[in-house]
Amino acid sequence: MASKKAPNPIDIHVGSRVRLRRMMLSMSQEKLGEHLGITFQQIQKYEKGTNRIGASRLQHIATVLEVPVSFFFEDAPGSPQEASATGESKSENFVIDFLSSSEGLQLNRAFVQIKDAKVRRKVVDLVRALAGDGEEG
Repeated sequence: MASKKAPNPIDIHVGSRVRLRRMMLSMSQEKLGEHLGITFQQIQKYEKGTNRIGASRLQHIATVLEVPVSFFFEDAPGSPQEASATGESKSENFVIDFLSSSEGLQLNRAFVQIKDAKVRRKVVDLVRALAGDGEEG
């Protein structure tokens, strides 16, 4: 029995960007699938990079998610931006990973609603303490 081929890193990246943008819009996989005329299971496969997204489908996804197609390729593996990556680019990937998680997105939405800067600072201190990060600043 032949083993399945691993997904291409670009397909995984594009899929994760689809997921990021969908979550930023608080859109379910089912709702995106309805807009595209496909099942939520197909959306899951796209987001994991298991199935490649064709050009016309990617254009349709970009329209539904209200972003340019280039959004899905930002910081893609092997891109010129990644090849000349600095620590700043790595932190951008960290932010993307954070916002791609349900908890990260919820935390970010709640955090930006806190108007008092001192309270925001205390929240950061609390999270650092919970994480065991002794760094102050």
